[in-house]
Amino acid sequence: MAKTIVVKQIGSPIRRPASQRATLVGLGLNKMHRTRELEDTPSVRGMVNAIPHLVQIVEERG
Repeated sequence: MAKTIVVKQIGSPIRRPASQRATLVGLGLNKMHRTRELEDTPSVRGMVNAIPHLVQIVEERG
C-alpha cells in the first residue's frame, strides 16, 4: 500500500505569483479549505514545500 498525505489549502492564490498558482493547480487545489489526498512522493513533497504559506499537511497515512 502506498503512503499518502492529505493536503489542505489554507491560503488564497490572489496576489500571488503565477508559479505559486500553478503549483496549487498541480496539487489539485483551487478553492480555500479544500483537501486532497495525494501519493507521498518526492515531487509532491517538493510542491508542498514550495508553497508552505498556502497549504498544510493535515494527515499522513500508510
